[in-house]
Amino acid sequence: MADHHILFYDYVENMAERRTPYREAHLAKIRAEREAGRIIMAGALGDPPHGGALVFEGMTSDEIKAYAASDPYVIAGLVTRWRIERWNLV
Repeated sequence: MADHHILFYDYVENMAERRTPYREAHLAKIRAEREAGRIIMAGALGDPPHGGALVFEGMTSDEIKAYAASDPYVIAGLVTRWRIERWNLV
């Protein structure tokens, strides 16, 4: 079974309004990884959103760190903190 990891993001306040200029580029990046089979699912947490989670399959922690570092939300400073957790499926 392939390794699974979850990338958790914490967002700035008023994320729903502040993300607009970066949203399409952020979503395009997710779509590309999903089409390549590396992201299984992704989405915002909460209503209004206070964070996000992306589930990766078959990628190393270093590859996920590189993904996060190049995410338009991270680059724009909309993510205040992020972390990677290994997901041990049963």
